[in-house]
Amino acid sequence: MKRSISFAMVFVAALASGASAQARAQAAPRPNASTTAKPTNAKPAQPPPVDTKKPAAATALPPAVDTAPRVLINREVFAYDGDGRRDPFVSLLTTSDLRPLLTDLKLVAVAFDPRGQNSVAVLRDITSKDQYRVRVGQAIGRMRVAAIQEKAVIFTIEEFGYSRQEILPIIADSTKTRPRP
Repeated sequence: MKRSISFAMVFVAALASGASAQARAQAAPRPNASTTAKPTNAKPAQPPPVDTKKPAAATALPPAVDTAPRVLINREVFAYDGDGRRDPFVSLLTTSDLRPLLTDLKLVAVAFDPRGQNSVAVLRDITSKDQYRVRVGQAIGRMRVAAIQEKAVIFTIEEFGYSRQEILPIIADSTKTRPRP
């Protein structure tokens, strides 16, 4: 990491010194015909002939040329057209595409249908305190509910091209006190 930072700093310094050298070269006075040495046997320069047909405004001098040094900086700009896909430049850790994880969920209650068609499970996210009511086939993050049993929910999790199944059992809360008979 330090090596890449130092390389980047050297690269930026080289670019800056190259740009300043270019600016100095552009700002340096250039010799023109009047400042160059003339041979001794040359004829003196004669003024150009004046056209008497043109009005006086046409003989005005052309506008002065801007001789100030200019630095041109080009910058690449990237745009991403997602078309409904996830933006690859956004961190996966901050998106909700991966959340909740199976380790963050707690099975709170199950409304079990023996026929298996209308079973509903209530899950609670321990970290954010969100509550989810799920049925078979419903997706939560990267997990899909494969089956709902009387005291457990079976999830199918697809990661890195592989599919696996995990069971989330209902855990009895041992902190509650039971009334004495």
